[in-house]
Amino acid sequence: MQSKWQHLVREKNFSSLFANMSIAGLGLLSFMLLTRQLDQAAFGQWVLFIALASFVDLLRFGLTNTAAVRLLSNAGKNQVKVILGSSYQINLVLWSLISVICFAIFLLVDFAETSGYGLFFTWYPVLALFNLSWNNACVLFQAEQNFMRMFWVKFSNTGLFTAFLALNYFYLHLGEAYILAAYLTTNLIASVYVIARQWDGLRFLKFQQPDKIKELVHFGKYSMGTLIGSSLLKSADTFIIGLSPVMGATAIAMYAIPLKLTDLLGIPLRSLTMTAYPKLSRKVIQQELESARKTFYAYSGAITLAFIPIALVSFIFAEELILFLGGSAYRVHLEELTLIFRIFTVYTILLPIDRFTGVMLDSANQPRLNMRKVIVMTLANILMNLIAVFAFESLLLVAVGTVLFTLLGMGLGFYYLHRVMQIKPAHILPESIHFFRNLNSFLVR
Repeated sequence: MQSKWQHLVREKNFSSLFANMSIAGLGLLSFMLLTRQLDQAAFGQWVLFIALASFVDLLRFGLTNTAAVRLLSNAGKNQVKVILGSSYQINLVLWSLISVICFAIFLLVDFAETSGYGLFFTWYPVLALFNLSWNNACVLFQAEQNFMRMFWVKFSNTGLFTAFLALNYFYLHLGEAYILAAYLTTNLIASVYVIARQWDGLRFLKFQQPDKIKELVHFGKYSMGTLIGSSLLKSADTFIIGLSPVMGATAIAMYAIPLKLTDLLGIPLRSLTMTAYPKLSRKVIQQELESARKTFYAYSGAITLAFIPIALVSFIFAEELILFLGGSAYRVHLEELTLIFRIFTVYTILLPIDRFTGVMLDSANQPRLNMRKVIVMTLANILMNLIAVFAFESLLLVAVGTVLFTLLGMGLGFYYLHRVMQIKPAHILPESIHFFRNLNSFLVR
């Protein structure tokens, strides 16, 4: 029994899950502290800032990260230097371009202030510089499957920010400007840490090669489109609600509560996709296609089955979870928020298969098809959001649209995978049952 436990602790899926769950736990705590330190309007502006920052981060790192992980998963020592140096060079150029764009928009002061986007255009260039190095380092950690190292880097960011928020809540009682300064500072600390340990690729800039940059950009232009689309799938709701003159920042704050709870349910999925992607890529590169198919079936099916009881418990205790996360200030909207969250629990059951169809397409060197899939989903989501927000002014219909575009994505993903990898949805359930039956042997081998 002890040897099984020791193997489980060392196993890559477990270490990835542990790292992501720990960081997500800190993120949840910081979210709860923020809801209790900011009024609903200020909290809505903060949510908009973070959503926009996350979206543009995906644009920046989406151009390099997925391609770099794929190449690093099968690279020798010298090639690692070339790939990391080339990736860092691309990210520096992107940071420069985005900073110029933000500065130009910042000059439109009246527009930025009236739209509530001023916080982003003012401070995102600083945040983008401060988080560049630690994000680039995480590419290497994912390719190496070194999730504990990734955990400590992210902990130096999220953990310190959460500690500040706790100190501020109980003792300091500082305002929004100090919270923003703390957020920027903790990102800088994480980057200084990886630079000092020489993990980020900054020292490999001299090894960057034009042909490797071209290769990263060629693959990355599709993965970037996919990641941007994926981010819009989650963030378009917030952006469009924020544009509504009727709903505005207060509605963003309300919607953020069930959305955050749903994000927590997706943490195990993000952890497992991080371990699955290099593994599937390696199998495809080495032409082990049948093994790649079986791995896809096992991951997507087993995680879906595991999510069902979690989603059921979340559905039953939706009210308690919302009050726990948002506090008593959101009790007045409890009935509406509970219904929204229960709709989101249906979405979480659908999410594993949808997410793994995308991972499998990227692993099969078909990022263009994955991008098409996500673009179709994104366009459908935006259309449904516009109707829900501006025609019906309904947060509930926004949530319903999330379920509908996910079903659309699943269907399109299977269509593409059948074409390129002969993936058959009917094989998912048998392979996932086989996985659970052999879980004991999996832990000891």
